[in-house]
Amino acid sequence: MSALVALVVLGCFAMGYRLYARYLGERVFDDRAEEGFVVPSVAHRDDVDFVPTDRHVLFGHHFTSIAGAAPIIGPCVAAYWGYAPALLWVVFGTIFMGAAHDFGALVASTREGGRSVADLAGVVIGPRARLMFLCFVVVLVWLVLAVFAMAIAGLFVALPSSVLPVQIEIVIALVIGLLIHKRRLPLLIPSLIALAVLYLFVYLGTLYPIDLADFGVAPAARANTWIVFLFGYSAIASVLPVWLLLQPRDFINSHQLFVGLGLLFLGLFVAHPELDAPAFRAPGDGAPDLFPVLFVTVACGAISGFHGLVSSGTTSKQLASMKDARFIGYGSMLGEGTLALASTLAAVSGIALVTECQLPGQGAVTDLSWGVYYDTWAHAGANKAAAFVLGGGAFLEALGMPSALARTLMAVLVISFAATTLDTATRIQRLIVGELGTSVGVSALKNKYLGTVVAVVPAVALAFGKTSDGAGAKALGWALWPVFGASNQMLAALTLLVLTLYFRSRGKRVVALMVPMVLVAIVAVLAIVSKLRAFLHEGNSLLAGISALMLALILWMCVEGALAFRRQR
Repeated sequence: MSALVALVVLGCFAMGYRLYARYLGERVFDDRAEEGFVVPSVAHRDDVDFVPTDRHVLFGHHFTSIAGAAPIIGPCVAAYWGYAPALLWVVFGTIFMGAAHDFGALVASTREGGRSVADLAGVVIGPRARLMFLCFVVVLVWLVLAVFAMAIAGLFVALPSSVLPVQIEIVIALVIGLLIHKRRLPLLIPSLIALAVLYLFVYLGTLYPIDLADFGVAPAARANTWIVFLFGYSAIASVLPVWLLLQPRDFINSHQLFVGLGLLFLGLFVAHPELDAPAFRAPGDGAPDLFPVLFVTVACGAISGFHGLVSSGTTSKQLASMKDARFIGYGSMLGEGTLALASTLAAVSGIALVTECQLPGQGAVTDLSWGVYYDTWAHAGANKAAAFVLGGGAFLEALGMPSALARTLMAVLVISFAATTLDTATRIQRLIVGELGTSVGVSALKNKYLGTVVAVVPAVALAFGKTSDGAGAKALGWALWPVFGASNQMLAALTLLVLTLYFRSRGKRVVALMVPMVLVAIVAVLAIVSKLRAFLHEGNSLLAGISALMLALILWMCVEGALAFRRQR
């Protein structure tokens, strides 16, 4: 049954690209190159941020930048409500909302000189909206940086066998970047060799795990040590030329994802497990209702505002030709939907194949099943991506792979994409801080080194800060993560608002943008209001204040958008 589900969903994605992407490209976005138009990567080339890039290399960079841990974690948690809600939202959200959002943001930004979607808000709505959008994005990306750093650090501590291959990938990417840039060699063959070397170190990592305990680091300090390391790495990566580290690393990661997904689905077809979860499950044990929480939980697995930041923040500055926008913008989101599909199937059928394991929220478990893993909402949230690592590892074991190697391979897959999102988000934040500096008249913020400091330091504070959300003390970033899920969806709605106004001003029919905009906005506002009420009930004034601030920025932007729409009429 699970294999049949996979085939049907993959068929839907293929038809979506063939039919709906073509409709959007020809009728709404007009992704053909206009006479005399020069893409930003050529017009503003600086070989740091603006670099014309081969479409396949750029696909790898864009795909792995958007395919972080969120499309893995979100569907794993959402499987609590059964397999049907998560799968349906992944399919329809990806094809008709997420991919259209990413594709449109890439085209609009490319036409406007590589400006971010926040900057475009000033063009189509007004200066106040530009400032509000920039402030909203800066706060949101700080939260993304904090949570992704904490997630990676937690995986390094829990799975020390993943440390060696993830670190060696950085070294390999630097070497390949230098070779490609200096020798002008095609990237494909070196990146495939690098992938083989990476898999060798995945095997070596299982033999020689790097555990900070062996270096005398206290248990309480291990995760924080990795967080400091990760932020140091991402700060350096954000100011390096994009061809030196990000492009080769992301190209290698894209091959890793394709191989990993291929092995996952092959193992799924070989094992042919039944769907262990029910189609629908009524929430209990204090779990939230399916609506609207399901949508902000799956989040990036269907639509994500962060993707618009990647499309307009980095990808549009590397696009070599407008005709590549459909393949990169729409196609990459279908790849992310495929990753969300694999994550969902691992959670609702793969974990039933697991015999013994350690669950973050439950400890040692024998004879794992969906009912055991998702016995409570608290356990579903605490276990996060463990379903993907364990269930996906079980699919690989069906191909004859040893259990330890299979789980390490899955963990490296998760960490690699989370780390890619971390360094891309830091670069995006640096550029956004520069735009904010221009907006408020502080030119010093345009300096890439100062901008990087402003991008990183508040995120570090979120990662190390502590608060209480009613379930005890926890990191401030994790406590705010539910707010991020809703705010990220709201960012997608605001991006769709900007795109609606932008393409409407060019005489295009924009129903394909307006409908997702309204639906996603309603879901996001309801989710934020729900979290605000919960924080007030708990007496947590800090989290309630941050939620209220985000809600105020959102409502202000909606009012500004409505006024702009009225002016257009």
